[in-house]
Amino acid sequence: MEWLILIVFILGYTLIIFEHQIKLDKAASALITGVICWTCYMLQSKDPELANHKLYEQLGEISGILFFLIGAMTIVELIDLYDGFQLIIEKITTKSKRKLLLIVTLFSFFLSAVLDNMTTAIVMTSLVTKMLTDKKDRMLIIGMIIIAANAGGAWSPIGDVTTTMLWIGNKITTLGVIKLLILPSLVATLIPLLLITRKLKGSFVPSPLAINNEYSIKEKSIVLIFGIGLLLFVPVFKTITHLPPFMGMLLAVGILWLITEILHHKHPSESQAKNSIFSALEKIDMPSILFFMGILLAVGSLQASGWLADLAIQLSKAGNNTMVVAAIGLLSSIFDNVPLVAAVQGMYSLDQYPTDHFFWNFLAFCAGTGGSILIIGSAAGVAAMGIEKISFFWYLKNISLAALAGYLSGAIVTFWLG
Repeated sequence: MEWLILIVFILGYTLIIFEHQIKLDKAASALITGVICWTCYMLQSKDPELANHKLYEQLGEISGILFFLIGAMTIVELIDLYDGFQLIIEKITTKSKRKLLLIVTLFSFFLSAVLDNMTTAIVMTSLVTKMLTDKKDRMLIIGMIIIAANAGGAWSPIGDVTTTMLWIGNKITTLGVIKLLILPSLVATLIPLLLITRKLKGSFVPSPLAINNEYSIKEKSIVLIFGIGLLLFVPVFKTITHLPPFMGMLLAVGILWLITEILHHKHPSESQAKNSIFSALEKIDMPSILFFMGILLAVGSLQASGWLADLAIQLSKAGNNTMVVAAIGLLSSIFDNVPLVAAVQGMYSLDQYPTDHFFWNFLAFCAGTGGSILIIGSAAGVAAMGIEKISFFWYLKNISLAALAGYLSGAIVTFWLG
């Protein structure tokens, strides 16, 4: 029955990959796969109570990610309702596609280090969709956003979930991970940037924006500044309180909700209905959230059944430990990197590899950047995939090789520095 879980996962993964060919939305495939995987796990379990306990443990982690995602999307939609992105777009005067790509890439790289890769991908993807009319150009730039956001999160203890796990587990320190990984992460961004830049030529015509004249520049600026500021506050809140990130995100949504309600009191009831948080919630891409839930449920079943831990152990037996870490980076483009990193953390102690040892830092780099190779290999990729409707095969054809080149180049630089 354990083999059946793996077979169902592979079949479900295949349906997701071929969603456009079979004309079945990936969210439906992911949900079906997740539920059937857990059904198989429950049927083969000798202790249903323990199986249910593991499911609720997984659901706790998954719901935290989903609440975080919903909160981030809500804040982004509120900023958009008040034309906050228009204020940013007006500051970007270039009409060159290549210059725009460079600006967006570097901004995503450094923003991800202080925010996190998923929120950065949501914000920057939403910004690009407002600027460009050509879908192909948008998708190329968004593909680069995914790579930059993941690479930017790898060198910061708060930029990626796996890096945060290693930081909290005392495997790495803030100064240690920044010192060793900032250059490899930058290389993992710049190599794909050079490759993708060649695909963009000429200038672009900005998308015509529907300007909301109901609100003044001051009011739009208030929503934009507080919205971005509250997103940046989330990792600070986590560091201070040690509460999960979704708690800080929910607090941020509540505060911005309060601010927008105060602004509404100065305007007619029609404006209040159109620009309220309820309108923002209606614009959230729920199929993408359900897709995320299904994928995480499916991967959680592999973790609960021991498949991921067994995989890590077999890799450990097959070669030296640094090669195992490099392989885990490649696997993170298919599986969720969180359970893979958790399995590795459990396999090796601080006695074997002390805090800030090369092994742990290399793991942070590989797990953080490897997910860029496939679009469903990272939270940033899945979020961007939902917003822009990028297909698995389009990303594989146009972005994956560039991401792989960046990953391998960054790994080589990490070895050189280590």
